[in-house]
Amino acid sequence: MITAELLDVTLLAPRLKHPTVFEYFDRLEAGESFMIRNDHDPKPLYYELIAERGPIFTWEYLEKGPEWYRVEIKKNEILPQDPLATIPGKDIAKAQILKEKNVQFGCASEEKDSTLPPVRPRTQNSPPTTFQEQSKWSLEFLCDYIVETHHRFVKERVEPLNDLAQKVAEHHGQTSPLLYRFATMTYHFLQDLLDHQVREEEVLFPMIKKAVAYSKDPSQGGDYEPGILSQPRALLEEEHHIAFTDMDYLKKLSNEYSVPEDACNSRRLVYRLMEEFQEDLLTHLRLEEQVLFPRMIALDEQNLASTK
Repeated sequence: MITAELLDVTLLAPRLKHPTVFEYFDRLEAGESFMIRNDHDPKPLYYELIAERGPIFTWEYLEKGPEWYRVEIKKNEILPQDPLATIPGKDIAKAQILKEKNVQFGCASEEKDSTLPPVRPRTQNSPPTTFQEQSKWSLEFLCDYIVETHHRFVKERVEPLNDLAQKVAEHHGQTSPLLYRFATMTYHFLQDLLDHQVREEEVLFPMIKKAVAYSKDPSQGGDYEPGILSQPRALLEEEHHIAFTDMDYLKKLSNEYSVPEDACNSRRLVYRLMEEFQEDLLTHLRLEEQVLFPRMIALDEQNLASTK
């Protein structure tokens, strides 16, 4: 039996962190607890526990950043009246985009605000109607365009989407349990996208630019080697497939982003923002798969042929 044992999740491989916490929790008897230690706020784990095990535990922060987070997780003998009370809504910062729109939050009540402003599609740096025009751009410019438009859009929306999804789950998860899953899935979906973009910005795109330089003068290609670009392409296309699957799952959890008539402003807005986010992401991923990747591979093969 485990009582107040400390689990340092920073020592675990990423894929083992949440399963190990669940294993520890499942071994607890009623009234027992254990602690976890992490280098970032483990709040997404809270929502995953709620979604998978239900409100049968209490969650207490013993240390809350900025460098370390320690949380005591206790299995309850009796279901708490309010399983979300240990993470008050005030802990979640209001998203900047909501401040700009001056939206009044209504999660604490059932009152519906009919004055909720519509979410406008982006107009700045709007992409061409089709990929035909983009296929004429230089590869260097295309990489920069993706970073400055689509990647930037993802980075700007991650915090508002995460904050809103968690806020809605806190206030309405008891009556709509799928909101816990939606909040957890939103976090993992967005984190995977950020990791994906880092790999593109730090590895793939610089290598594409070196391949272009090599095609003009092999002495200017740096550490680029002809034939190397097919390797990251396979990985990134697999990550695209995962993103498409995640988007479908979020649609399923939200019933195609439909909301009850009495839904609060936050729930209405997070669904609208996620729809807009996915629309941009679809354009983003298809641009890479239909324009960037084929042209990248064609250049790589051309460079390889020149060495024979």
